[in-house]
Amino acid sequence: MGETNDLAAAAGGADPATGLRAVVALRRLVERLEELQVHNARQHGWSWQEIATALGVSKQAVHQKHAGRAGRRGGREA
Repeated sequence: MGETNDLAAAAGGADPATGLRAVVALRRLVERLEELQVHNARQHGWSWQEIATALGVSKQAVHQKHAGRAGRRGGREA
């Protein structure tokens, strides 16, 4: 967690170059975490609608973004 805290501090810092690099790194981390947790939810039988609701997005958005990654493995489709 220390690296994440360092990135968050750098993202809020005064140096734009450092801050923007930190923003990119945090964005990549968030995308990876979302991918992992969507896959986890599908493995536990969550529907695309349940995942969408938890993420605060539409079912279509989450399905379009993650269907190829999380796929239809072991979960309910509806």
